[in-house]
Amino acid sequence: MKRPLQIYLDHTDFERLERWAKARGWTKSRALRLAIRALTKAKEEDPLLSASGMIDGLPEDLSENIDGYLQETYIAETKPPYRKRAKR
Repeated sequence: MKRPLQIYLDHTDFERLERWAKARGWTKSRALRLAIRALTKAKEEDPLLSASGMIDGLPEDLSENIDGYLQETYIAETKPPYRKRAKR
């Protein structure tokens, strides 16, 4: 059985929730339900969840563009050109 819940958000939080849910094609209610489930899930059930939020300042689109960020971060070094030995 579903039960209603009323919350009050400031303008900034409301706009962030609205944009986030809209970008995924979700309702605000669905986004909040999933957030509550994620936040209240036991840590031993999901070890990655216990690590979430440990790093501040990451780009908002990191999960969508991880390959691009990795490419910028890790520049592959090329092997030095093969040098032929001088003939004796």
